[in-house]
This record gives sequence, structure tokens and C-alpha cells, in this order.
Amino acid sequence: MKITVLDGYGMNPGDMSWNPLEQLGQFTVYDRTAPSEILSRAAGSEALLTNKTVLTAETLRSLPGLKYVGVLATGYNVVDIPAARELGIVVTNIPAYSTDSVAQMVFAHLLAITVRAEHYTAENRRGRWSENPDFCYWDSPLHELAGKTFGIVGLGNIGQAVSRIALAFGMKVKAYTSKSPDSLPAGVSKAGLDELFATSDIVSLHCPLTDSTRHMVDAKRLAGMKPTAILINTGRGPLIDEHALAEALDSGRIHAAGLDVLSTEPPAADNPLLKARNCFITPHLGWATREARERLMQIAADNLRGFIDGDIRNNVAR
Repeated sequence: MKITVLDGYGMNPGDMSWNPLEQLGQFTVYDRTAPSEILSRAAGSEALLTNKTVLTAETLRSLPGLKYVGVLATGYNVVDIPAARELGIVVTNIPAYSTDSVAQMVFAHLLAITVRAEHYTAENRRGRWSENPDFCYWDSPLHELAGKTFGIVGLGNIGQAVSRIALAFGMKVKAYTSKSPDSLPAGVSKAGLDELFATSDIVSLHCPLTDSTRHMVDAKRLAGMKPTAILINTGRGPLIDEHALAEALDSGRIHAAGLDVLSTEPPAADNPLLKARNCFITPHLGWATREARERLMQIAADNLRGFIDGDIRNNVAR
């Protein structure tokens, strides 16, 4: 079987072996593939692996030998699923490989905002503590998490992992979810969306991006939050109206935001959040711990091996 990876660099920039996939067939990996290069590079492939390279209906129809597409991510909107289904192409994804890594990133942002360890490390290097007449030094208030209300929008695998960590910190946890109240994890209470935003000290977004959730965090919802509130987004960038959030931060309407995703990635240089007050942004790397990427690699190989053996798993084009 001829197997081609169209954009392997994001998943494996060279610090891991491709062996789990290499052993399954004639294997070629490209770091990145421009739209104009897809057909020439994919020609003759029975299996394509893609992370963010878009495979349109036209592209799929132009590859008559293609039988399998493995998406190297949980989300699979880069593939035209109806076209794949029509053409009999199996499409698989990688579910739940980065749950713990993304949950960890939520609290990396939260602690960066509330404790500011990196800021004070930099201040020490500038001599601020050495110059201080007191035994300790700080230039802004620190905050503890115990007793705060943590609101979670979406209680899937990642949302539940986040709830467990929040509870371990001694926080009160509310969730906006379609789950029934009696099916929620112990210690988690159900709340309406407006109630959750209005009463939470921290709001963390973990819901899928749909027409109804796009810009769910808009100017009106931000105006209903506490002025001390912190907004965390490790889910999907377009859940937030970025101009509205920048205005809310710059005006002091809410205290801070920690973001691992933006509506366009990489962001335009004029994205207002890049310079907004108390906006902490990481470049979409919550998923990218070494451990999570190794799981991703193994699940991708298991998916393809299952297809070869007739035991298809994680098929999103049924």
C-alpha cells in the first residue's frame, strides 16, 4: 500500500519515529503541502494522512485510487465527508488522544494569570527582588483558586478532565452541558449558559464549533461576566468574537483571558488580541505534548492497520 502524509511537520517535527506507520506500506512524508501540490504528491496513493491540508470533493474525485484518509487530529472538517462517503473512501480521526494535555494547558493559563510565576522570574532577573527592602516582592495581587467558581462550557472528555483538576484545587464547578444533572460527575452542578457566565470566576470553553456556538462569547455575554472574571479558551478560536473580547479586556470589563486558539491560525499581525490588556496567548500547542503526539501516532497507525485488516475503527464517513 502506498501511504502519503501530506503535512507531517506539525505532528512530528523530527523528534519522533514514524515507524508505527512506516511499517504498514510504502511510506512518504511531506512536512507541508500547498493546495497546488496535493494531486501530484497524492497520485497513486491508496492512503492519505492529513492534519490541516484540506481535501475537497474535487480533490477526492481526482484521486481514483484513494481508499483511505486518516485525519491526524480529532476534528475532521478538513475532509469533504459527504464526497468521501459517496466515493467509498474511509475517513478516520484520532479521538481523545490529547485530553490530559489540553486540560493541563487550561491550568497553565490560569496559573499564569493568578500567580504569574513567569513574570516574577523575569522580575528577579532584572534585580527587582534584590533591590527590594523587604523579604518578598510583588507588584500586583496574587489570587488563590480554592473557593472560586469554575464554569465549564461543554462536558466532553476534556471538559470532564478539567472539572477533576478544578475540584482538586478546591473550586466550585458548574457546567453548561446537554447531559442530565444526575449523570454529571460528582461535584459538578449544571447551569444555564447565561447563569454560568454571570456567576463564574473562571469560564473555560470546551464545546464544539457549530453555527450555534460561533461567537457565543460576544459583547453581550462578556458584559454579563464579573469584572474579575477570567476567560480560558483551549477549544476553538471562533467560539469568541475576538474584537469584542479585546474591547472587554482593554476597558477592564473582564480581568483576563488565556487563549490557546484563535479564529485564524497563524493570526494576522493586526489581530487585536495580540496587544490586548491581560491577554495571554499560546500558539495552539495544548495538544502537542510529546506524550499526546506519541499517542496520536500510535492511534493513527492502529486506524490504518485496522483498515488494512478489515477491522475499521474511528470511521467518521460511515
